[in-house]
Amino acid sequence: MRDQSRSDQKPFGAHTPNAMQRLVIAAAHGSGLKRGAFRPWLSRLVHLFGAGPIDTTYQGASFRLHHLASGTERGALFNPDYNLPELDFLREHSPRGSTFVDVGANVGTYAVALAKHVGTTGRVIAIEPHPVSNARLAFNAAASNLSNLTLVRAAAGDVDGELLIETDGENLGASHISATGGFKVPAHRLLTILQNAGVSQVHALKIDVEGYEDRVLTGFFHDAPQSLWPQAIAIEHLERKAWLNDCIADMISRGYGVAGKTRSNTLLVRR
Repeated sequence: MRDQSRSDQKPFGAHTPNAMQRLVIAAAHGSGLKRGAFRPWLSRLVHLFGAGPIDTTYQGASFRLHHLASGTERGALFNPDYNLPELDFLREHSPRGSTFVDVGANVGTYAVALAKHVGTTGRVIAIEPHPVSNARLAFNAAASNLSNLTLVRAAAGDVDGELLIETDGENLGASHISATGGFKVPAHRLLTILQNAGVSQVHALKIDVEGYEDRVLTGFFHDAPQSLWPQAIAIEHLERKAWLNDCIADMISRGYGVAGKTRSNTLLVRR
């Protein structure tokens, strides 16, 4: 499976919003319309004034946002502060020259922003198995002139082999590991990915893999040397009902403390 969108073959800037689209986006930025409930409606309105993605900036980086069928891309387009508490937390623990790991990187709203933040002496490992999402991430990284982002086109999990992914047609970012259907993607344990990338230290890590977080992290903390344990972690907890093991409790038992919570994420720091 691959992204066959012709719009992604055009250089960044080819999809600059027109006057009416800019008006809608600006209205969202300056009002309560930027909240999630209004974004699908705004997306349809922007599409009415011009079909296709939107080329814009988000958190200091360049993005081509395919907003119609992607909740993440709608968030970045209509809310300049989208995921800002999590981003600020991760930036606080990722100084220039540090290493950030993004598990379930989607189109790069964390990975690309953090790559800008850590600078050319730093490094970002972005792990994203979905071929459409990782193609968009690669485009956004190139549009942002990044040379410090390594894209791993595979799923992180509890095996080295393959896993199945199902795509939510209404929201690309909600694609998830499935036991029953979908399409095959390469899969590796997180420790394997970091070792193959030559990573010796992780300063901060974000993970959002739609209920598969425990399969990624439990084995990692069991097998990885403590030198690879991140100093700070942002983990999405919205799908924790799908966890087989409470990976947050496991991290707390290993010396992490909860530094904060947002609606979607638990923020942990290693003590």
